[in-house]
Amino acid sequence: MIKIFVGYDPRESIAYHTFCQSVLSHASEPVAFAPLAQKLVSVQGQRDGTNDFIYSRFLVPYLCDFSGWAIFADGDMLALDDIAKLWAMRDESKVVMVCKHDYQTKYSEKYLGTKNESYPRKNWSSVVLWNCAHPLNLRLTPTYIDAHPGSHLHRFAWIPDQDIGGIPFEWNWLVSEYQYNPFAKLVHYTIGGPYFTEYAECDYSKEWFNEFGKVGHCLQRN
Repeated sequence: MIKIFVGYDPRESIAYHTFCQSVLSHASEPVAFAPLAQKLVSVQGQRDGTNDFIYSRFLVPYLCDFSGWAIFADGDMLALDDIAKLWAMRDESKVVMVCKHDYQTKYSEKYLGTKNESYPRKNWSSVVLWNCAHPLNLRLTPTYIDAHPGSHLHRFAWIPDQDIGGIPFEWNWLVSEYQYNPFAKLVHYTIGGPYFTEYAECDYSKEWFNEFGKVGHCLQRN
């Protein structure tokens, strides 16, 4: 069973549901979704940031009883390929595995007028393959997360650099920041998804609306 923890923000709840649908559309192995909704899973440190799950993503090992592996993904994403291919990249020698983006944002503002700044390791934490049982992750309790700033957490500062594994950028392709890539596997509407009117024609919008249509589908008797 592939455990997938997904960031849920009530301001864009349709993004969560459509992302889950897109995973189901392509998955070749059983999956289990766990929404990281603030009213269900939160830490005291969640007092700022651009979304409701900015810190709770670091609770994934704790929520898994520090056992096995799990995937975390931001809710504003769309799967274009089989999530089992990402799952197959697990490397027991690594503490986490991420797409190691190294870029400066093109946009000073993103969805809903939110300020958007560049910082080291930006978007590394938006897709994470968590080795939940690794000893270095045992410190990720609610108390630890409450006690450390976002810069420490999002830069995976508790992990030596050599123990942070890499995954191909196609598994966290930053829409609008990067050029259109026909080989993208998991796209990330980090600036704003097509469910926001102002981004309705962004790259991969047609793919998003196709999956969105499946969310509301129900076969009817003639």
